[in-house]
Amino acid sequence: MLDAWREAVTAAPAFYIGWGGLLIGMVFGYIVFRTNFCAMGSISDFMSFGNFNRFRAWMLATGTAVAGVLVLSRLGAINPADAMYLTPSFGWLGNIVGGLMFGIGMVFAGGCMSRNLVRAGGGDLRSLLIIVVAGLAAYATIRGLLGPLRLLIFGSVAVDLTQLGMETQGMDAFLSRLTGMAPGTANLLVALVIAGGIAIYCFMSPEFRKSGRNIVAGFGIGLTVTAGWLLTGLAQDEFADVPVQLISLTYVRPSGDTLFYVMNSTAFAYPSFAVVTTFGAILGAFLGSVVHRRFNLATFNGVPDTLRNLFGAVLMGTGGVIALGCTVGQGITGMSTLALGSLIALISIIMGGILGMKIMEAVA
Repeated sequence: MLDAWREAVTAAPAFYIGWGGLLIGMVFGYIVFRTNFCAMGSISDFMSFGNFNRFRAWMLATGTAVAGVLVLSRLGAINPADAMYLTPSFGWLGNIVGGLMFGIGMVFAGGCMSRNLVRAGGGDLRSLLIIVVAGLAAYATIRGLLGPLRLLIFGSVAVDLTQLGMETQGMDAFLSRLTGMAPGTANLLVALVIAGGIAIYCFMSPEFRKSGRNIVAGFGIGLTVTAGWLLTGLAQDEFADVPVQLISLTYVRPSGDTLFYVMNSTAFAYPSFAVVTTFGAILGAFLGSVVHRRFNLATFNGVPDTLRNLFGAVLMGTGGVIALGCTVGQGITGMSTLALGSLIALISIIMGGILGMKIMEAVA
């Protein structure tokens, strides 16, 4: 069956990546809208009220995606080593600094990139501007004015793991290197420890077990990430005219890619997975807001509010590129590959969020 699916997808990648990616993005956007899933909000919850339910939902999404990638790789649907997160160039400093920047930025912007996409779908004009500014900042950091500086500072300290005889920066690869354990066994062990540990952490809480909304959010978002890996994995074809990158949901660079696509769509054979999932997240939230009668136009509350949000958008766009992802891109999608850089970025984003909350409290 898997071979039949692969043959169908590689025969018509524009159709499957376009419509399949749009559907995945729509499901993601709808789930975030309906469950109020929010990484920044989860940090605010446990700092202000001692409530970890939304944080556990975020972690459950990560654990679900880890388990999903394990199953897909064992079935031969994907080869996680082909994902950008597992590159042997270990950019540890970028993961730390970029993660901190993104974490602080999402507090100032009132939410991470995925949350702002969903808010934009619900009519929040502030979030629409945040997405545009963050996308521009991301592109400036990738290949624009800040690109050379990024490479100079963070590229120069990246560790080439191939010199240590390692092909990836996976935590399982480090375990295999240190212990001599077979790579497949190390991969299974690390994945089970992370996914199992997260499940125990989440469901040991009686309060979380009663929170159906957060349980649905965790499993649902984790499964959309898994679906993204499956779709782009099936589309892998070395003879394709337009190769498809092995990737799943992430929203920092894709926001910039989407702006670029809107301005230059005729230059592309078809929209990428990143672009259609970005549109999908907005559309899914829009449909949810209309169906549940919660669509509401909103804008900035004065100049200070505008400046704060724009500052946060710039930090998110710049930091997200430096860290190679956001709360979803590194915190769920990257973590599902067991990349050590993703773990460092996730911890840094959380610490940045906590720091951002402290800064906001101090200046309030």
